[in-house]
Order: sequence, then C-alpha cells, then structure tokens
Amino acid sequence: MKTPAFLPCTDGARLGLGGAPLGNLFEAMSDGQARAVVDAAWADGCRSFDTAPHYGHGLSERRLGDALRSHPRSNLRLSSKVGRLLTPQAQVPHEQHSYVNTLPFVQHWDLSASGVRRSVEDSLQRLGLAQLDAVYIHDIDAGMHGPKAAAVLRQVLEEALPELVKLKQSGLISHIGLGVNDHDIVEQVLRHADLDVLMLAGRYTLLDQAALPTLMPQLVRRQVALALGGVFNSGILATRVAADRPMTFNYAPAAQVWVDKALGMQRVCDQHGVSLPAAAVQFALAHPATQMVMLGVRSADQWQAARLAEREVVPADFWQQLRHEGLIPAEAPIPVKTPCSGERS
Repeated sequence: MKTPAFLPCTDGARLGLGGAPLGNLFEAMSDGQARAVVDAAWADGCRSFDTAPHYGHGLSERRLGDALRSHPRSNLRLSSKVGRLLTPQAQVPHEQHSYVNTLPFVQHWDLSASGVRRSVEDSLQRLGLAQLDAVYIHDIDAGMHGPKAAAVLRQVLEEALPELVKLKQSGLISHIGLGVNDHDIVEQVLRHADLDVLMLAGRYTLLDQAALPTLMPQLVRRQVALALGGVFNSGILATRVAADRPMTFNYAPAAQVWVDKALGMQRVCDQHGVSLPAAAVQFALAHPATQMVMLGVRSADQWQAARLAEREVVPADFWQQLRHEGLIPAEAPIPVKTPCSGERS
C-alpha cells in the first residue's frame, strides 16, 4: 500500500511544521533557536515537516535535517522542493529574497531534467537523508515568472515532471507535486498531468477562498493530497486585528479591502468569544481536500499557540454568522461540533 504523504500529529491533529522561518525569513535565528523549534514540535507530536532550497539558500534544509536525523525515518514525513539551484559564492548579500544571514550560496532557476535531479540530490545531501516523502515544483506561477510563465509551464510538463517520475520510480522520492501561491497554475498543470500532492499557500484561507470554486473540488475528485500553507495570509489573521495597527497580506501591506474584511471577522470573533487564529486554522482544516496545515513558526511558544488554536472550541453560531454576513462563502465547508471530530458542514 502506498505510504501517505503526510502524518498527523500523534494526537491526530493535522498540523505540520513549515521550514521557511528556519531559513531566517525576514529575521535571523540561531542554530540553537531553530533546533529548539523543531524539537518542541516533535515533542508535541508533530510528524510532518516541509522545507526548500529557497529557504535561506539551504539553511532551512540543513537545520531541519540536523534536528530530525536521529528520529526513526518511518515515523516522520519530510518534503522539499525543486526549481532553484544553489551555487557557492564566497561573498553574498546580507539579505537574499527576504532571507537574511543565509548560507554562502546564490540561487538560479533551473527546471530542466538535469536541474531537477541535481536539486533533489543536493537537498538530500543537505538534509543528510536518503529519501524524500514529497517533492514540490516550487513557485512556477505567472506572478513569479511574468512573461516567461508560458515557457516555464512547458518546461515543467516536458522536463521537470517526467524527471520527478523517474526519481519516484528509483525510490528517491515518494510523492510528486507543486508548491505554489497561485491556484491558476495548479489547474493548468492538472489539465495535462496528474499530481500526488499539492502545497498551496494563501489561496484557501478564512480571508481568501480563491481556490474554492474550481480547484478544491478537483483535488477531492482526483485524490490529490493537499497541504495548506499561509493560512494566516502572512500575518493578517495571525493575531488580533485592529484598525490602528499595520497589517500584512501576502507579505506586503494589506490592501484596504482585506483589512475591512478582517476587521469584520474580528468583530464576529469578539461577539462569540473566538480567537481569529483559531477560526483561521479550523476553517482551513474543514475542507475535505485538506489533509494538512503547515505552520511556519519561530518559537516553541508560537507552535503551542497554533496547537491551542486548532483545539479551541468554536461555536456553530460563529460560522453561521460569518456566512450570513457574507464574510465566507455559503458553499465553503465549515467545522461542526469540536475541531477534532472530523465533521464538516
């Protein structure tokens, strides 16, 4: 029987640890701090982990590999990504692509068959492991590649995906997918190819359901295992929303339309005694396509806060009011009863 792409926490919670902060996204952490985050997540039952060469130019992979290597390999699921290759360079800028104090490498795009194979082999060396549970083709949407997007898609279909199939057949990887911030590119790929897994960031959240009408039903029908990232939309849903505090959405200052919607959600949260992060995590988990929510945290306290959000009891009336006020679509599945019941409406 095929092994699953993800493992739930030991208590059944469907939360995993995302590795971007471990690569010093926006601000640096020490090796010791990074190790403490992974160790705390593991001790709390987390068994699914994700990283990428892009995250700190190999730093996240090295740190995650160091922290996980002593654990039984069959007891965890680990994914990384392809699309960017790293080249050694003695002097690198303090900040590269929003990562600070990176390892001494620069990155360049390479979605060729040989580039994909080298990327997987390089990742395994940085991780100190012999096999990856999932490999995602990273950031291939038009927002990232602009006028080159059509050529990128063609290379993905003609070179990257076939090479990953060969690597899967050889046993180096178990599942093949995309890791993207845009749902349109996923639908384009699915017109031509099958995927085992998908890492989708920010496009199915309490605030933004762009993927709901067309992509999410496809994932269910085609049995693509979905891990959702960015369920807090890079910050706006992570803490209490206030009109007098700057908010970010998609790693940029939030447009007023998103601020107004988040403020409306915060008002409903206050009326029902619900925390906004709890609503965000539980909404993302409620869709039948979702198998896992990957969380990028910087400390054990942040991990525990997310775990508390997943467990928080949210009354059914809260979700019904969000629907009634048009803050979430009527067709979006919502949690019912307790967060761990697995029931959806």
